[in-house]
Amino acid sequence: MAQYVPLFLIVLAGGLAAVQAPMNAALGRGLGSGTGAAAVSFGVGFAGLLAVTWAQGDGSALTRIGHVDRRLLLGGLLGAFYVWAILWCVPQLGIVTAVSAMILGQLVVALTMDAAGMFGLPVHQITPQRVLAVALVAGGLVLSRA
Repeated sequence: MAQYVPLFLIVLAGGLAAVQAPMNAALGRGLGSGTGAAAVSFGVGFAGLLAVTWAQGDGSALTRIGHVDRRLLLGGLLGAFYVWAILWCVPQLGIVTAVSAMILGQLVVALTMDAAGMFGLPVHQITPQRVLAVALVAGGLVLSRA
């Protein structure tokens, strides 16, 4: 039962990411700038996360930023690129194709990272079933363009 909560949350997050993509694309059209829309989106997200961090009593954690490996801060740039890329691609590809392509990219990289146990995470072997799961998403991407 405990595994269903994180599964539900991540499915919900995926669904909300699909909603976020056209919202950000519309914001980009409204502002006349995809990059500006990505900046606004990240600014609103930052403000929300900052409020939640403080509300949970974790505000002091932010003072430890000087003690983490600086390369880990690049994750924010990766997130910014994702938001910009998805909002730029949605009008050209459609939501289904853009999200399918994004998910395929995530799965290919995740499969490799799982096998290597990157960032101190447990190793999860590359199995035929996992490769098939990625291949099925690739097939879905191809079908989304038909």
